[in-house]
Order: sequence, then C-alpha cells, then structure tokens
Amino acid sequence: MSYGFLDVAVTPSVRAVQAKMGADRIWQAFKGHREFDRFSENEAAFIADRDSFYMATVSETGWPYVQHRGGPRGFLKLVDDHTLAFADYRGNRQYISTGNLAADDRVCLFLMDYPHRARLKIYAHVETLALDDDPDLTALVTVPDYKAKLERIFRLRLETFD
Repeated sequence: MSYGFLDVAVTPSVRAVQAKMGADRIWQAFKGHREFDRFSENEAAFIADRDSFYMATVSETGWPYVQHRGGPRGFLKLVDDHTLAFADYRGNRQYISTGNLAADDRVCLFLMDYPHRARLKIYAHVETLALDDDPDLTALVTVPDYKAKLERIFRLRLETFD
C-alpha cells in the first residue's frame, strides 16, 4: 500500500473520523516507504492493459465530477515514469471535465481490473494541449482507425499513486 497517496488523501477531517472510529492508530506510527511518485514496470503493465478508467475533477463550485473514459486497450499511455497522456475524443459535448480542468488542474484517476480485484488510484496535475502543441505526443496517443473526432490531448504529471 502506498502512503504517499494517503498523505494527500488524509486531511484533518479524515483524521478526525479515523480517531472517532478507532482507526487512527493504524496510521500513526507508519515509518515505511512513502514515495510513490514514479511508475514502476508493475504500474506500467497495469496501465497498458486497461481499456477504461474513471476520472474525477472538481468544479469551481467545489462539487466533484466523475467521468468514465474508455477506449481501446492501452489508450492511456505511459510517456515516462511520471507522465501519462491520452487523446480526448469528442463525446457528448458537455465538456464538464475539460472545463473543470481549465479552472483546477488536479485530477484523480481510478483504473480498475475487476476480474482480478485490483485497482490503481492516481493523483495528477493535467495539462490540456491542442493537437499541434506537441506533435510527437499527439502521434503517441492517437489510435489509428478510431472513428471518433480527436479534440485535444491531456498530459498528466503524476503527484502520487496507490
């Protein structure tokens, strides 16, 4: 279990509930490895095998928004050990996630492997790129023969994962 992720996720209000429920002792004396800011070969393989993920953003009103993103297996690309990217194709044209990311670049991804009861949770900062901003990245994430209209590229800089 990675504790870098919990360093971000566990806020004072979370700690208060943990204390109330008697779970605070579990995390008080943890002295193990806390740095999960680089993807290893294990995470790379897990990411490459996914054909969907859930992406959470936060609106300017403070409300969370969770969106399912799907595509061909491996459409979420590992660029390097701390960067992910994916092509953003035209969908329902609500642009809620895209708008939220214009105001606050923080995102949380949940990548699920339901048959194996495994998951990867990722905190990252997102940069929205026009298709011609980084032609090499656009080429990397573009899926040949995919019929949807490509609108932009999302590049994600890893903060931490679990």
